[in-house]
Amino acid sequence: MVVMKNGFIKLKFRIQEFINDSRAVGIILLVCTILSLTISNISWGEVYVAFWEHPFHFPIASVHLPHAMLHWVNDGLMAVFFLLVGMEIKREVLDGELSSFKKSILPILAAIGGMLVPAALYLLASNGSDFTRGWGIPMATDIAFSLGILSLLGSRIPTALKVFLTALAIIDDLGAIVAIAIFYTDNIDWLYLVVSGIITLLLFGMNKAKFKSLLAYFGLALLLWYCLFNSGLHATLAGVILALALPLRHIPVLEHRLHRPVNFIILPLFALANTAILLPTEFDNALRSPITYGILLGLVLGKPLGITLISFIAVKLKLATLPQGLSWKHILGMGLLAGIGFTMSIFIAMLAFDDNTAQTTAKLAVIVASLLSGLLGFIFLKFTQRK
Repeated sequence: MVVMKNGFIKLKFRIQEFINDSRAVGIILLVCTILSLTISNISWGEVYVAFWEHPFHFPIASVHLPHAMLHWVNDGLMAVFFLLVGMEIKREVLDGELSSFKKSILPILAAIGGMLVPAALYLLASNGSDFTRGWGIPMATDIAFSLGILSLLGSRIPTALKVFLTALAIIDDLGAIVAIAIFYTDNIDWLYLVVSGIITLLLFGMNKAKFKSLLAYFGLALLLWYCLFNSGLHATLAGVILALALPLRHIPVLEHRLHRPVNFIILPLFALANTAILLPTEFDNALRSPITYGILLGLVLGKPLGITLISFIAVKLKLATLPQGLSWKHILGMGLLAGIGFTMSIFIAMLAFDDNTAQTTAKLAVIVASLLSGLLGFIFLKFTQRK
């Protein structure tokens, strides 16, 4: 009995130690991706895929809600992910690495370069095809994955590089959110959109009036989520709006409470649901798709090129200064890691294409490009630091 109790305590300690490790989220997402792809392509894989896509309907017909597990993950749970991202953006802008012009200008310019160049390369690769709408897919950087790979290098990496990558990834997420809101929205229902606007004004009015009840904020946010879902805008924007409306004093506590549920429940579920992919029988055709070329070019080449080139120009023009302790090799290595798009890239791929074949091709390309970018970034930074 004592042996079992000691074993349980040791197991509990190991689990807590793993959860507190900065590499844990990246490892879990990678494991979930491999697991989901494997299950999807074995003998009973079709049952697994059908589980995520099987339609079910709310008993009250007039209440329009997501009608499949996949949609509940992407439209519902991911709103909580966007809430966390939104709070990180707000905190960094008001009281963090983006709170002053001097500290924020270089990561802002680097992030812009890291969004525009990949989008341009994607458009170049897909020009003349029916897939140009996917230009937003290679714009994003996955914070959890990229920081997880960077943390594998340990103390040999300057803290300034981790801060720079975090700030850049946050700005990337903001850019992706803006792109989703403006370019990946169809069939607007103006009544629901107007009501969404009124609720948004109420939320910011509550902040202005120093309203303290978090329950009231979240109650209105749920109503906002429903209205946005039915308006044609993506429902996850409700999470961002709530984050920006919340009083700053509540944000550190909420971030702490949401960090583990988002990283260890919501993101793994997102990975499992969105990589439940039946690999195409003609795999070589998928690899030769303009979608694949565009995403690979955008993430693997466009990200490091855009980030490094714009940063170099900004420093040479004396618009910004390179953070102390960093060299251009660090910036290039970080740019390679920024090519890990995964979560947000797959999310945009689901919005960019209605066709299942195009979605599958885009997801596979994002996975391959993200793995390649992570491997190249890790090897380059490890070799550079050793040298």
